[in-house]
Amino acid sequence: MVAVKKIFGFLGLNQSILGLLGMVILVGLGEKMAERFLPIYLLALGGGALSIGLLNGMDNLLSALYSFPGGYLSERLGIKRSLLIFNLMAMAGFIVVILIPTWPAVILGSVLFLSWTAISLPASMGLVASVLPKDKRTMGVSMHSMVRRVPMALGPIIGGVFIGVWGERTGVRLAFVAALAMAVVALVMQQKLIVDDRGSASGDGVPGLTKNPIKALRLLSPNLKNLLVSDILVRFCEQIPYAFVVVWAMKVITSPISAVQFGFLTAIEMVVAMLIYIPVAYLADRGTKKPFVAITFVFFTLFPLVLVFSHSFAWLVGAFILRGFKEFGEPTRKALIMDLAPEGRKAATFGLYYLLRDTVVSVAAFGGAFLWMISPATNFLAAFACGVAGTGWFLVKGTDLTAERLV
Repeated sequence: MVAVKKIFGFLGLNQSILGLLGMVILVGLGEKMAERFLPIYLLALGGGALSIGLLNGMDNLLSALYSFPGGYLSERLGIKRSLLIFNLMAMAGFIVVILIPTWPAVILGSVLFLSWTAISLPASMGLVASVLPKDKRTMGVSMHSMVRRVPMALGPIIGGVFIGVWGERTGVRLAFVAALAMAVVALVMQQKLIVDDRGSASGDGVPGLTKNPIKALRLLSPNLKNLLVSDILVRFCEQIPYAFVVVWAMKVITSPISAVQFGFLTAIEMVVAMLIYIPVAYLADRGTKKPFVAITFVFFTLFPLVLVFSHSFAWLVGAFILRGFKEFGEPTRKALIMDLAPEGRKAATFGLYYLLRDTVVSVAAFGGAFLWMISPATNFLAAFACGVAGTGWFLVKGTDLTAERLV
């Protein structure tokens, strides 16, 4: 029992964190069973390349637009109640896609279910910051990120099996039925385990809490703004090709792969990411964060370049192993945002950061469709160039905080 407590203490696990992680697994598993194959589903329903670009661009834009109100509501209503609302939104989106099998309905439903990760992330990070000490924040964020990879690894495999058994149209719809069922279980678990914090949510009377993102800009320090600029450029690198990776692998390359094989590629990526989270978190909490963030930006940058040469399953395995390493410093980057955010305004600052980042990055996601229409290589190489620019900016301008300066 003592050993278990020590392990839980080392990993930053308590009742509220366990409730959060359970929710992440269940909702995430249901979502990833279907969401990763949405580009294929859109094609099966009669949508074209522009509908895929619209979906990916909207995903980024909604992530931006939902992030700030997600942070605001978390501090206005409390984390527990806000997570309840966010889960109900995702469930409503699942129902729309299940009941109306047309590509415009998929786009409409995705407005709700794609919002879950974006709108709940500030609340999740706020919960980590509020229930864990500073020297455990990177570990707490890393546990959240690692657990998120469990459904990201298993979901596409299960979704690929659904498609293999029932076809591209029926298989994806049934995956959304399973997603709805798991979201219901997650909602009950989350409400029972997460400690009620409504007493700490004092609404508009909280100093510095504002509904206006323009007024909230004062929450961003110069150091946080420099991180934001580099992060935007690196996310251009990620999002320009993001929605088209599955199309590249299953439709374009010399030896196209199956949906199940693509699911295994995603699982390989997630396993690699999960293996590095805890050791990196341990080191980052005790030293400087900049090297870890810089390394992860390098891996982001290399992935689209390697894709250009990946025309078989074997090559794609190598590419997705590389993609898994892009998570090397992602929890550290999120922890750095929380470190640079003012005390008492962690969730709101996190939401504002993502609002600004993803609003700009959504342009890249929309533009990726037009680059793809020129050629896949054009899409991938443009992404690589953005990654080089973002990594260079961070190396020159990025902030290097040590654990001692955070005490």
